[in-house]
Amino acid sequence: MSHHGHFIFELPTRIEFGSGSLANVAQRVIELGGNRVLIVTDEVLAAIGIVDRVTTVLDEAKIEHVMFTDVEPEPEAAGVHAGADLLMSSECDLVIAIGGGSVLDTGKSISLMSRNPGHIREYAGLGVPASSGVPVIAIPTTAGTGSEAAIWAVISEKAQQTKYGVGGPHMTADLALCDPDLSVSLPPRLTAVAGMDALAHALESYVNKATQPISEALSEKSMELVARSLREAVWGADTLAARSDMLLASTMAAAAFNPTRLGLAHALAMPLGAKAKIPHGDVISILLPEVMRFNVVGNPSKFAKIAEIFGERTSAMSQRRAADAGVGAVDQLVTDIAAPRHLGEYGVAPEHLQALAEEAMTSGNIAVNPRAATAADLVGIMRRCL
Repeated sequence: MSHHGHFIFELPTRIEFGSGSLANVAQRVIELGGNRVLIVTDEVLAAIGIVDRVTTVLDEAKIEHVMFTDVEPEPEAAGVHAGADLLMSSECDLVIAIGGGSVLDTGKSISLMSRNPGHIREYAGLGVPASSGVPVIAIPTTAGTGSEAAIWAVISEKAQQTKYGVGGPHMTADLALCDPDLSVSLPPRLTAVAGMDALAHALESYVNKATQPISEALSEKSMELVARSLREAVWGADTLAARSDMLLASTMAAAAFNPTRLGLAHALAMPLGAKAKIPHGDVISILLPEVMRFNVVGNPSKFAKIAEIFGERTSAMSQRRAADAGVGAVDQLVTDIAAPRHLGEYGVAPEHLQALAEEAMTSGNIAVNPRAATAADLVGIMRRCL
């Protein structure tokens, strides 16, 4: 009989999942009390007609909307404040964010800053008191960040080379509207790195010290879906089934890590993103196998279970060999999907590593990592990824 201890699991976001569910968006706006909608997206999605699929439904329902497209990859605080100003000046009372993690994080942040004073950096960290913003409907077009179900948004100030997470129940979407039809056109490379981010969310939550039964169940299912379908989503021809699996994996992984935090890959991803300007999914793809190698001894039974989830035949293996096979399976996946491998390709050099490691040590993800880590350990992990 195992004893599960004390834990809290909360998922403030309602999740609506399924092919064609975008058709319900106007009805959901009405249910959430919205009259005039701020649509947050980026210029690419606006140009390729993805956003039109939302505005068409809103127009049919005669729901007014205002567009905000000033979102960069790895979103800027300045964009958040510009969006909040537009929301207030145009008297919008609901946000629909449609895009990848950067867009969804921006939409959630715009909502927050439209109802709270000061600068968004003052709300950095977990659970800094804040008023609720306007309702947010998050519509992911990538299967990766899970921002639609996450209690976090990650914001950059590129001039200062800083990047911070803003987390808490006030940073959630009210509705995650997950329609896999929208992710079918995502190109192979973006599909690959987004999928690795989703896997890292499920996996780092699963092996860390704060893991708990509800999160574990979500992580296991999420990893199963990734193991089954990420290759097909990246390389396949008619990939709706695989895309659907990956979108579900991404959303479930976010629900898993909300109460548990993550681990070293995500601790390191913040300074590498801020200082070396490496896109989040890229840096996670590079780091995850090496972080797993470091962490194996901290939780061998979970790593052995990961091997099993990825189809390794572990029954005849010792636990330790099975655990190593779990690392090998993820390493093989990175190769198979042609995800990035080396920090050096992004201009990271040995002399940068100490400062990056010291900054990563300030992350809340360090304390829950399955193996205790020092700055020197982090330098070693990054050096092996150069």
